[in-house]
Amino acid sequence: MNLLASFDELARGKVIDEGRNFQWRVARKPSGELSPADFEWHTSDIPDPGPGQVLLKTHYLGLAPVMRMYMQGTGAAGEAALKPGDVIHGRGVAQIVRSRHPDWAEGQMVQGQLGWQTYKATAMSAQEKMFKVPQQGVPAMLSCKTLSMTGLSAHAGLFACGEPRRGETLVLSGAAGGVGSIVSQLAANVVGCEVIGIAGGAEKCALILEQACTAAIDYKKDNMAERLAALCPQGIDCYFDNVGGQTLSTVLDHLALRARIVLCGSISEYALEQPFALRNYTRLRTKEARMQGFFVYNHIDRWESVMNELASWILSGQLVPKNDITQGFENMPKALARMYAGLNRGAAICDVRGEPKDWA
Repeated sequence: MNLLASFDELARGKVIDEGRNFQWRVARKPSGELSPADFEWHTSDIPDPGPGQVLLKTHYLGLAPVMRMYMQGTGAAGEAALKPGDVIHGRGVAQIVRSRHPDWAEGQMVQGQLGWQTYKATAMSAQEKMFKVPQQGVPAMLSCKTLSMTGLSAHAGLFACGEPRRGETLVLSGAAGGVGSIVSQLAANVVGCEVIGIAGGAEKCALILEQACTAAIDYKKDNMAERLAALCPQGIDCYFDNVGGQTLSTVLDHLALRARIVLCGSISEYALEQPFALRNYTRLRTKEARMQGFFVYNHIDRWESVMNELASWILSGQLVPKNDITQGFENMPKALARMYAGLNRGAAICDVRGEPKDWA
């Protein structure tokens, strides 16, 4: 039985209903590839919100590579480290079905830290980074990824750190992923860059050519150094890095003068026992280049303006959300395993209950 088929077995017979709260918890710390044995299915009573709390009913949950780090007990993105028995961290979109909080009304749609569960009672604390989902003429589902932390990551990384300019050459790794699929369109359609995307496999390379990349590099079969030299004869002006590791090292040898490198993610390194050693970082000095990391939560103060800007680009057609939808809460573990197998096409979302019939 292959690995993903074993996740199908994990999901078999598990169905949610409206009378209980269903959760996925950490069964053990992952070691190597994710395994069904790393996940625990748990059911409990629907929590009753206390004074100053609301009861949230989950509609969508997002998935991200960092969730494996949470399961390993690694504190990241300001979240508490998890241990076996804890509900897995994750952001999503939910509806307030009962409120005892003066600032939040029943019927409102919100996005924030829900965890892998179908209901949550919460005081809507600042740590959970809850935001109201406004009616902007787009589906509520988009507030799970494109109009959420994924979109903020793409926007902040590209504009605040990458500072792209019209006519420049921008190289983007993880171009078929959630952040990458947004960055490629903003860089090409909003700024006017030539975007060269890096992805794995012919299918993903074909996909990124449909989302504003002018050329694609298949890291699974292409000689990346040769392709970068051919496609970027004047060097790379801006590199948006979602994978780290050897890809980052190779790009450093092809920089243009005063290039900017944006460190967004490093999925190629998350399962390594020893950190990757970047040995050619001195290329930054010879090219007078800049390599800058960023932490998405440090850009929360621009939330409303960024979300409005992203929504306007969606409505204008300059940004077409690319989502990889998994149906059914029972399939959350498989969806995360698919991401690490490189099978997701765009932002990974689990459809738990679908679109609300109406919301305030």
